[in-house]
Amino acid sequence: MLDLAFIRANPDVVKDAARRKRVAIDIDALLGLDARVQEVRHETEMVRAAQNRLSKQMREVGSDKAAREQLIAEGRGLAATLKELEPRLRELEAQLHEQLLLVPNIPDASVPDGLDENENVEIKRWGEPTHFDFEPLDHVTLMQRLDLLDLERGAKVAGSRSYVLKNDAARLELALMLFALDRISRKGFTPLTVPALAKEMCFVGNAQFPRGREQVYALEKDELFLVGTAEVSVTGMFADEILRGDTLPLRFVAYSPCFRREAGTYGKDTRGILRVHQFSKVEQYIICRSDHEESVRWHEALLANAEELTQALELPYHVVVVCTGDLGDGQVKKYDIECWLPSEGRYRETHSCSYFHDYQARRANIRYRDQEGTVRYVHTLNNTALASTRTIIALLENHQQADGTVRIPAALQPYMGGQQFIGK
Repeated sequence: MLDLAFIRANPDVVKDAARRKRVAIDIDALLGLDARVQEVRHETEMVRAAQNRLSKQMREVGSDKAAREQLIAEGRGLAATLKELEPRLRELEAQLHEQLLLVPNIPDASVPDGLDENENVEIKRWGEPTHFDFEPLDHVTLMQRLDLLDLERGAKVAGSRSYVLKNDAARLELALMLFALDRISRKGFTPLTVPALAKEMCFVGNAQFPRGREQVYALEKDELFLVGTAEVSVTGMFADEILRGDTLPLRFVAYSPCFRREAGTYGKDTRGILRVHQFSKVEQYIICRSDHEESVRWHEALLANAEELTQALELPYHVVVVCTGDLGDGQVKKYDIECWLPSEGRYRETHSCSYFHDYQARRANIRYRDQEGTVRYVHTLNNTALASTRTIIALLENHQQADGTVRIPAALQPYMGGQQFIGK
C-alpha cells in the first residue's frame, strides 16, 4: 500500500494514478475518513492523558475523602467516555486500512497511458515469426495426434479448463521446470519449492486481496487459499520481519503448482491449454533496498533472465511495456514477454516482469535495517521465469516438423534424457 503520509501530501498525484490505472476509488473520502480517525484518536489520547493525571492526583490527595470521591467520580466519567471512544477508533482505523488496501501504486513516468492490453507498447523483438513450408497444426491437434493430451478425461476429473498431459508432454513439463530452475539458480538465485497453500495475509501482502479475491480458490474450512504464483508464498515467507541490510538483495527462483479460477473469462481461450485452472511455474523474486535505481536495475536483470530462457528455447517473441490500464494495483512498471503462436498468427503473453517499490512490503510489513540503523521497507520485484502450459504451446507449435514430430531445442534436450524429437 502507499504511505498514508504520502497520500495526505500528494492527493492529486494519487488521484491521477487511480485515473490512469482505471481504479475507482474516492481519495477525498479516504482523506475525510483519515481526518476522522485522527480526530477520534486525539480525543482518545486526551482522555487517557486525563486518566493519568487523575491517577497522579489520587496519590497526592492522601486521606482527603471528599477529594478522593470527587476524583473517583471523574475517573468513572473518563472510563465511560473511553469505553465509547476506543471501539469507535478501532472501527474507523479498520475502515481506513481497508480503504488504503484499495489505493493503487503510482506508475512510473515511463509507463504509457492506455486503456487495456491492446495499448501495450512493443519495445523489442527477438527472432522472426515462424514460417513453415507445410500446413502447421495448432497445439491441440498436434498434441492429440502425438497422444500428448487428454482434454476429455481432464474435464471428467475437474471440469472445464482442465487437462491431462500424457507421455512426452508430461516429461516436457517437468523438464521445462527443472531447466528454468537450473538456469536461474546458476545466476546466484536461491532455488525454492514453496507451499501452494497460503494464508489470507500472504494474498493481502502480495496485493492480490481484497481485489482479485474472485480469481483465487478458497479452502474455507482451513482458512487457506491456493496460490496462483509462487510470488504469494515468498512474500508471506518474510512477512513481519526486519532483515539485515547487508543480506540484501535476496534473490529467489521458486517453483510451485499454480491455480487460477479464471473468473470473468467465460468463452475466452477455451480451446486447449492456453487458459487453464492449474499449471506449473518457476518465478523469480527479488527483495532489495529501498532505492528506485536499484529496483530499476533488477527489473531489467529479471527481464534479461527470462529472455535468455526464451531464446534458449528458440521461441520468437517480443517484449511490451504494459500500459497503465493493464497494470495491477501494486505495479510501478511491468514488462510482458509474448511468444509467437503460429496457429493464431500473433504473439501471446508467456511471461510478466514487475516491480512494486515498497507497496507489497508495507502490506506484508517486510523491512530492513540499513547501515545507519534506520528501519525501512524493502522493495520487491517478480518475474515469470517460465510457465508450463503456455511455454509448451509455444514450443510445440514453433518446433513442429513436416513429418508431424516436434523438435526439442538443444538447450532442453539434457532435461529430456538426450531426446531430440517428440513423436519419433
